Amino acid sequence: MDTPTATPDKLATQIQSYIDKREVYKADNPKARARGVAEAIGLSEAEFVALDLGHRSNEDRVVRLAEAWTDILAEIESLGEVMALTRNEACVHEKVGTYKNFEVHQGAPIALFVDEKIDLRIFLSHWAHGFAVSAPNAMNGKTMHSLQFFNKAGEAVHKIYMREGSNMEAFEALLEKFRAEEQVPLLFDARPEQAPSVLTTEKPDSEIDVDGFLAEWRALQDTHDFFGMTKKYGVTRTQALRLAEGEFTRKVSVGSARDLLEKAASSGTPLMVFVGNKGCIQIHSGEVVKLMERGPWYNVMDPGFNLHLNEEHITDAWVVRKPSEDGDVNALEVYDAQGEQIVQFFGKRKPGIPELESWREIAASLS
Repeated sequence: MDTPTATPDKLATQIQSYIDKREVYKADNPKARARGVAEAIGLSEAEFVALDLGHRSNEDRVVRLAEAWTDILAEIESLGEVMALTRNEACVHEKVGTYKNFEVHQGAPIALFVDEKIDLRIFLSHWAHGFAVSAPNAMNGKTMHSLQFFNKAGEAVHKIYMREGSNMEAFEALLEKFRAEEQVPLLFDARPEQAPSVLTTEKPDSEIDVDGFLAEWRALQDTHDFFGMTKKYGVTRTQALRLAEGEFTRKVSVGSARDLLEKAASSGTPLMVFVGNKGCIQIHSGEVVKLMERGPWYNVMDPGFNLHLNEEHITDAWVVRKPSEDGDVNALEVYDAQGEQIVQFFGKRKPGIPELESWREIAASLS
């Protein structure tokens, strides 16, 4: 566990200094969310959350959780219907449902929830800090209860929010069972670094066996094998798309995500929408209906599913085709300036079933 190295007195002074900065900023920006306030006062979000460790009441408190991620996740189903939130810098994915069908891959730090409503791929090696948080909502003042998980740099990887019909008794029981022995505030002497952005680690094209890579792409039978193929040939995701341009990939406009959502909504074409970070990928399967623009954010605001996409972060978008034993599978992949994937769209499908023709028409229409 990453804990401060300062003396208790110095740590207390540092904590109070950040609390004072927080209160000043919130007074001037009463509707600012935790992530924005943390950035404004120079803290990671995990450090910001931990400022309030040891608060007094059930309505206003933060409790540090033990680093028992699989044990905690195995009991999330007991909370009943909740809201799952996974995000990266440019996209937020929110789904309402119950965490069902929990699995842990043997021999690998990967966990799954596989259900129509809550569908997650969790990469536990990137989970480092967890908290139970009860605090007023900045927008309406109502107390929100949540479980929040962060990576080593204090960046959020996944959050679980209780709803009106959620099981609060199970929430309290989980909190007590997994309360960490040390309820110590988290301040990094120096912010732990994450893996470098993918663009800074890309190998020159001249060092890639492009012919071999494309030959294996042509022979794909399962789209899930694609990631292993990129690792085998040492290519980044965006480099792979560029090397296959003209055969398997087509670069499209940065507005293609909005175009796709509008066409899917108007035609009733169900989608699969993948949003993630290095610690978690969250998936929506189904139709999108209510679309809304608000500033730089383009939003899906449907019951049970919200998507918030900051279009200002988009620098590249690609239509990507992968062969499979069920026929070609097409996707729209959207990236930021660092080559990090923001969001990925597919037509809704299951193994053994070809993708929808209406989805193929949408993908082909993106300009």
